[in-house]
Amino acid sequence: MAKHVDYYVSLNSPWTYLGAARFDAMAKKYGASVTIWPVDFGSVFSVSGGLPLPKRAPQRQAYRMMELKRWRAHTGVKLTLEPKFFPCNELPAAKCVIALREQGRMADAIKVAHAVMAAIWAEEKNPGDAATLKQILADCGLDADSVIKASEAPDMADKREAYTRHAIAQNVFGAPSFVIDGEIFWGQDRLDFVDRKLAS
Repeated sequence: MAKHVDYYVSLNSPWTYLGAARFDAMAKKYGASVTIWPVDFGSVFSVSGGLPLPKRAPQRQAYRMMELKRWRAHTGVKLTLEPKFFPCNELPAAKCVIALREQGRMADAIKVAHAVMAAIWAEEKNPGDAATLKQILADCGLDADSVIKASEAPDMADKREAYTRHAIAQNVFGAPSFVIDGEIFWGQDRLDFVDRKLAS
């Protein structure tokens, strides 16, 4: 029987971006259903002991850069190590992802999330800019104006807060996280284990 994956993401996360295409392919391979959760990881970090990047010790920041280089080489995924628009204001894009998700358009929601990550990490674009976000949505084959209008509904920001509370309640503490049958797999470097879980 095909499994379900709760997929917790930060749209600013290079690690979520690095694993995005592999996870997409994996979910399709096993016929897994996926629910995307665009979460405010700043709030998650504050209750789970995590630190935003600028507050991490220099040696941790240096190691992060080394790992990005390694994984870029290993996966062949195009990645700018220090993109111009990182971190961007991800809230407008997150609300678009949420709006699509709430309409039951999960595949579109995931497609937009992954396109936003690629814009930051591969294309030197700023999804926090309204015109850029509109173009990203259009490039995903969507009616950008209608998605943006839906994203501006007053309850979309509330829903993101609710998603974040849900993530915390599920003991999620980092992005990306994949939760299958109550088991957490944190990080794109755990996708081999996700593959085994989906195959079981």
